[in-house]
Amino acid sequence: MLENKKVIIFDMDGTLIDSVWIWNVIDEELIKQAGTIPLGNENIAKQRDDALKRFRDIPDSYLAYCEFLREKYESKLTKEEIRALRYEIADDYLKNKVDYKPNAPKVLTTLKEKGYTLAIASTTLRHCIDIYTTQNKNLMEKANFKDIFSLIFTKEDVTAKKPSPEVHQKIMEILNVKPEECIIIEDALIGVEAAKNAGIEVAVMYDKYADEDRDKINELADYTFNNFSEMLEQIKKEQ
Repeated sequence: MLENKKVIIFDMDGTLIDSVWIWNVIDEELIKQAGTIPLGNENIAKQRDDALKRFRDIPDSYLAYCEFLREKYESKLTKEEIRALRYEIADDYLKNKVDYKPNAPKVLTTLKEKGYTLAIASTTLRHCIDIYTTQNKNLMEKANFKDIFSLIFTKEDVTAKKPSPEVHQKIMEILNVKPEECIIIEDALIGVEAAKNAGIEVAVMYDKYADEDRDKINELADYTFNNFSEMLEQIKKEQ
């Protein structure tokens, strides 16, 4: 997996950190507060993911998502007000509830100690990264992003989101490496597709929220892991 590799690129939500469930709770609370129509039996995660896929080519896809929520749940708030409320609800969770997946910090510190250059390629907002690096003690004390990662790219840093390879191409250009010198760690289909579109090998870290696309993910993946303990064992075997 790591033979001839120099750079390891990690996705964040669902891969490194256990955060997808948090956004489901946040959006459920957002709909309750902002909407006038009660929440039904919607799959919050699927509804959000489907909407963001539809709005992928819109410069501010999350604002478009808030407009979608405004219309569907007949909110009296503007889309801008809904987004502001989402941030307000989210901040406490981002500061206090988000944490690494088990053994992810150990994998990161091990790879860093072995001399690999680590980067993050995420579709999350820079606002979230700032909270993770300055206020979230769960993350800061176990493996501080600032100490571990040489580059951190967020949705604001690219014009085309995953599955576009743009973010990976930017990382390779800055670090002056070739696709065969990199490997990407991802959890979701859209990220796996971005890796393949960049011509880079991809190792999939299991996340239950991606199960709907599991067959396709496993078909495209070069390596698959159920958890970071398995990945750590693989790293040890190769050294």
